[in-house]
Amino acid sequence: MADHLSGYQERDREVVDYEMYQEQDSGLWFRGPEPTELRQGEYIVCLGAAQTFGCFCDQPYPALLEDRLGLPVVNLGYGGAGPRFFLRHPELLPLINGAALVIVQVMSARSEDNSRFDSGGLEYMTDRETGERISASQAYADLLAQHDDGLQHLPSGLRKVVRSVKGHSEVRAVLAETRANWVESYRELLAAITAPTRLLWFSKRSPGLHRSRRALWWWQRYDDVNAMFGDYPQLVNRSMVAEIEPLAEGFVECTTRRGSPQRLVSRFTGEPVMVDFGRDRPDLAEVLPVNEYYPSPEMQIDAADALEPEVTRALAAAAALGATRSAR
Repeated sequence: MADHLSGYQERDREVVDYEMYQEQDSGLWFRGPEPTELRQGEYIVCLGAAQTFGCFCDQPYPALLEDRLGLPVVNLGYGGAGPRFFLRHPELLPLINGAALVIVQVMSARSEDNSRFDSGGLEYMTDRETGERISASQAYADLLAQHDDGLQHLPSGLRKVVRSVKGHSEVRAVLAETRANWVESYRELLAAITAPTRLLWFSKRSPGLHRSRRALWWWQRYDDVNAMFGDYPQLVNRSMVAEIEPLAEGFVECTTRRGSPQRLVSRFTGEPVMVDFGRDRPDLAEVLPVNEYYPSPEMQIDAADALEPEVTRALAAAAALGATRSAR
């Protein structure tokens, strides 16, 4: 399956220039500027999806960290990516494993394979039964719709309740399989990364790991695909995060919605603009004056603020370890 090359650059041209470049070993296109010189153990890599890429933001958290730390930070954020996407591209591993630190975003589970859908690690997937290429939202909406007919014998009020809280057994099975595969993909990805790692939770809702905090969570619903997914990272729940948290050397949480929704303005005139999301993919066609989905510039600053102390400690520990080894 060919990788979906995001149309972010064309879609968002009026708002921001992503300075896209083609990474030579993988042939994939990432957000620039392109790194000019990377010395072993003297740079940071950020793996993730559109939140790491930084849609509609001049400076996503990787760029902010680079400015603050004075160290090159390679942004390997890729639109729609899940952990399986990076497993499909082992040619990126030399770049990743040459870093002093790798920040791995907790990515969506809707970009994960299961017995019904082949995702290839991206949000644009293939229905294994029909061979059709469709978005994850459409794929799961179709799956939900297939089972609605079995509830028509119920009174409308009861039918609505049942559709909300008790999904069809096949839907529940697909979700359970997807979540298990997502955890396994993270196990494989983090095992393949030999450089020190930190997991980053970057969302408008809490991962719910600290039960003393008020968890911005959602209960699993089956009446609507967006309600079933929940906020980004879609389909990821507390138990999944708890399973992958110990696989990295640290975990950083950034739960924020500051500055969202973000009013979109022209980088040329400073005036409000409308962005046609259909210029990325026709199935996403919608013309909007605001960014309600991707992290706002303020949220990117919050992510950099959350990461900076942990990254500074990690780099200091690595430097101290290197000095000790050199002295032996």
